Amino acid sequence: MALGKILIVDDEVYILHILDFSLGAEGFEVITANNGELAVEKAKQEKPNLIVLDVMMPVLDGYETCRRLKRDPETKNIPVVLLTAKGRDLDKRLGYEVGAVDYIVKPFSPSRLIDRIQEILGCRK
Repeated sequence: MALGKILIVDDEVYILHILDFSLGAEGFEVITANNGELAVEKAKQEKPNLIVLDVMMPVLDGYETCRRLKRDPETKNIPVVLLTAKGRDLDKRLGYEVGAVDYIVKPFSPSRLIDRIQEILGCRK
């Protein structure tokens, strides 16, 4: 039985693969999307326990995606972790203002991200 369902949203395929493999190995069910618009749709359909969301993406950026998720009654309670190359304090502040529970800057450690996800979901090993 999976520890939880995680939606990974990033337009970089290698990030999707790394996180799919790493989170899968830890016992999570992983769903992926490569843009914000698709992420909103998948969040409504799949009801993940947590969303890891890139900021700089085509179609709909991560900040606007997070805003939409937090405004929608179906998805507003899903924790969102922003994972992005945008590391300025202003960017981080905006991430928290749109509703993210954490803001992790790339390059990142997959094991640190997994630890943070487990902590947020209360399933730390």
